[in-house]
Amino acid sequence: MQISVYVKPGSSRNRVGGSHDERLVVAVTAAAVDGAANSAVVAALSDALNTPKRNIRIKSGLTGKRKIVEVDGDFQEVISQLLKEH
Repeated sequence: MQISVYVKPGSSRNRVGGSHDERLVVAVTAAAVDGAANSAVVAALSDALNTPKRNIRIKSGLTGKRKIVEVDGDFQEVISQLLKEH
């Protein structure tokens, strides 16, 4: 399944939840330098969805805050709940 995410690099803590422009917010402590934030996004989603990192791939938006992430499996219900969090 594909998930539209909005990344907040340099946050005070890693967190997945809430929405920004109808995208799932992924806040990561890593800075957006040399792909560190992208790696942190994959790790944060892995924890939030309880799935291995190898099942998560960033399909587009490698250099921006808006990304399309592909996840192996059906996590629609979990994603819906995460979008409602603040």
